[in-house]
Amino acid sequence: MSVTNLRPNIDHWSERVDMAAAFRWTARLNMHEAVANHFSLAVNEDGTQFLMNPNQAHFSRIRASDLLLLDANDPEVMSQPGAPDPTAWGLHGSIHRHCPHARCVMHVHSIFATVLASLADSTLPPIDQNTATFFNRYVIDQEFGGLAFESEGERCAEMLTDPKKKVMIMGNHGVLIIGSDPADTFNRLYYFERAAETYIRALQTGLPLRVLSDEIAEKTAQELDDYPDQAEAHLREIKAILDAEDSDYAS
Repeated sequence: MSVTNLRPNIDHWSERVDMAAAFRWTARLNMHEAVANHFSLAVNEDGTQFLMNPNQAHFSRIRASDLLLLDANDPEVMSQPGAPDPTAWGLHGSIHRHCPHARCVMHVHSIFATVLASLADSTLPPIDQNTATFFNRYVIDQEFGGLAFESEGERCAEMLTDPKKKVMIMGNHGVLIIGSDPADTFNRLYYFERAAETYIRALQTGLPLRVLSDEIAEKTAQELDDYPDQAEAHLREIKAILDAEDSDYAS
């Protein structure tokens, strides 16, 4: 399968609409970065065929029909018209090629997650409910090697083998979130940015932190893992707001 952005595409329409809503809301929350950053969603059983935003498109303008349909195993993708951003292909293509559990992948340089990724110690301690959500559920990449072309993408994919760890704090870079679908992944992205903001602002006080015990942090994280339907409701409400505004995201 090759790049299919030469005509409007209605395959996987509900998935496209959910992704477009996530792009629009990420821009509204100022968690995007100009025309950089990328989201992708696997649409076949083994995860190798995936939707992704087109090259150099602003998140606030992305529509469901704009999304590229790519094949991680197609060596000709980057030589065809309408090819994706090379760093997006390097990172997302590698993950969808090697990590079938990573159905949806969202990578941003959001402010607070990137500040956390820039600290010598990028650990996120459980100091409140949101930070506890991610207890023992992230990996820290400490080997930033430049832009995420293919070799860098392959290296990052190797760090995502544990299905329990759905957040990569990309040292000196940003954050990458994986999940089962756009709702699950965007909800995790949203709460990780909130958690990072809480921690960074707590550090700015210069006062001692009240850190939860490992036992309570894990209990809280598990309770939130099992909390019913929150991610689906979050995305449903985002789409309802966009629909009420006559947004063209679903076109």
